[in-house]
Amino acid sequence: MQIAIIGTGFIATTLGRPLARAGHQVVYGSRRPGGDAALASDAGGRVTSVGDALSGAEVVILALPGAAVADLTAAYGEALVDALVIDATNQMGTEVANARASLPASVRYARAFNTVGGENMADPVIDGQQLDMFFSAPAADHDTVATVIDAVGLRPVYLGEDKEALTDALFRVWIALAMEQGRGRRLALKLVQG
Repeated sequence: MQIAIIGTGFIATTLGRPLARAGHQVVYGSRRPGGDAALASDAGGRVTSVGDALSGAEVVILALPGAAVADLTAAYGEALVDALVIDATNQMGTEVANARASLPASVRYARAFNTVGGENMADPVIDGQQLDMFFSAPAADHDTVATVIDAVGLRPVYLGEDKEALTDALFRVWIALAMEQGRGRRLALKLVQG
């Protein structure tokens, strides 16, 4: 599938590399595509302008600072209408960590890639256990989002539709354990079922 990743930083490339290796067409949307051109050879996919990346994308992953999503919508809102958008942003220190309110109301909104640190997405196995990625998505888009999560190497755990507040609560639990308690970033929450 054609996946537009908006952003070219650590999270963008951490997600893009395994997606490209899994055979997906990865396009990084950059504000300065010429300056980020070397990224394509390192991270798989190709680097282009944000507008070009959004054109024809089957899935859009937001991997830019959460505060920048409003500007993205102001500039490219029409291209996001009815798109499947996976929000991987986190707005630290705010009441609402996700960027849903900054997106057009008509997006098919999914929340994922926010409940573990980026280094865990880059290496999604701890002590032989595949890490879980809890996510929320419209029921009709469940399989697509689960496929993207699986291609990154994480085990998809579906929380339901419109459950981004629940995913954000798990993000806050991860921050409390990893950062505030000083346990370190190499930890993850795991669903164990008997």
